[in-house]
Amino acid sequence: MKSILVLVAMVLACDTVIVAGDDPKRPNMVFILADDLAWSDLGCYGHPWHNTPHLNRLAEQGTKFNNAYAAAPICSASRASLLTGKTTARLGFEFVTKNEPGHQMLDAETPLRAPPLTLNLPLEETTIPETLQQAGYETAFFGKWHLNAHHQHYLGWSPTHGPRQQGFEFAVEDFGGHPYSWGKQQPESITKHGQFPADSMIDRTTEYLRRQHDRPFFAMVSQFYVHTPVKTRCRWLVEKYERLIPDDSPQRQSRLQYAAFVETLDHYVGQLLSAIDESGMTDDTLIVFTSDNGGHPEFTANGPLRGSKWNLYEGGIRVPMLVRWPGRIAADGDCDEPVVGYDLHATFASAGGASPPTMTDGLNLMPLWTEQETLPERPLIWHFPYYHPERGFAKASDAIGVNDFVTSRTRPHSAMRMGPYKLVKFYENKTAEFYNLDDDPAEQRNLIDEQTDIASLLSRQLDQQLSSMKARMPALRAP
Repeated sequence: MKSILVLVAMVLACDTVIVAGDDPKRPNMVFILADDLAWSDLGCYGHPWHNTPHLNRLAEQGTKFNNAYAAAPICSASRASLLTGKTTARLGFEFVTKNEPGHQMLDAETPLRAPPLTLNLPLEETTIPETLQQAGYETAFFGKWHLNAHHQHYLGWSPTHGPRQQGFEFAVEDFGGHPYSWGKQQPESITKHGQFPADSMIDRTTEYLRRQHDRPFFAMVSQFYVHTPVKTRCRWLVEKYERLIPDDSPQRQSRLQYAAFVETLDHYVGQLLSAIDESGMTDDTLIVFTSDNGGHPEFTANGPLRGSKWNLYEGGIRVPMLVRWPGRIAADGDCDEPVVGYDLHATFASAGGASPPTMTDGLNLMPLWTEQETLPERPLIWHFPYYHPERGFAKASDAIGVNDFVTSRTRPHSAMRMGPYKLVKFYENKTAEFYNLDDDPAEQRNLIDEQTDIASLLSRQLDQQLSSMKARMPALRAP
């Protein structure tokens, strides 16, 4: 306890320290980002029925991180943060993109008003590919962008703020085989065992990975899976999971479809891994796999963690992370160090021999990944000054539990983790919750009245950090 108190007091006087790296090895880098995949969804993380052999193999060949976090509990904000290396609070990008500027429109009156919507990742922000381009890297993007106002259609890339304007030399807009691409008519079901839908986005990616490259490359593969709409064409997969998922499982029909989605995602990751192996680049390629936020509560169990996508309890922000670099990163490794999405900018920069921007909030994880060095203890910051759900808030449950399979009300709040301790601060009623994650990963025992000294220090640190980042706060509505 004393060491934590001293540490927090020291951090109060300064911003997060960036650890620099200097590695002459310049690998190719493939960054695979899943969409809405829960921390507990993969077989290698202990899921009882999801079949994920390719991701399990990636874990066996590299290192699995048990305390990896998304930078936000929601898509656009998380992606903006990891690409720039800045917290959502510093960016002022805390929610999802919309079609038009303005404020949230809810179906219920609330005492606070969220900040104005952020529609585009500003062009003046330096992204991972822009940093790596300065070191001579070729850059490519495939899949879901979701960092600009929807252009012409849902998730449509902007001609002024799309991937090509943010540092990616090669980028083709393509929904692949995800239901986003179906239109109004669902394609024919697939009944042949072992057959998956063709996916043009994955095909474009594997073609890119197999081709000859004159320079080292950074390829970001931003999957659409396992985001809604969760509708699979693979009838054979649904029948398979009908035999595996217990009849009394909550939301069983939805979870049948979702299990098929997870296995489909795994299949496509397997195609990417095969393309890398077949190109002869395996030993020279750093692969990072993670998710943009926690799982959707109506389709997956985030337990033993509390909460889900859209809130800052562990189920909303803790995610899987697998990292492979043969000969540099330990095989069959298991790491409990807390890491977060906004660490990736400094980390990819270090691996590529580039210098990240002066102002980033993340740590360079390469010493941890390659040398198993312990990270300096530092605060992890999350900021969500919005409400959710926008439609259905009036009828949504106020309670946020463990494996409750409902979309609950999320209200404006922020959170900070320091060592094993986590503080969650709510702005409507100006209350806070305080947990020891080592003893209580499900966040069931609020220690705010029992460990007042450390809780008070974390609260002050969170306030100071948000102030120094000029975080946008919800405001009282005019009477």
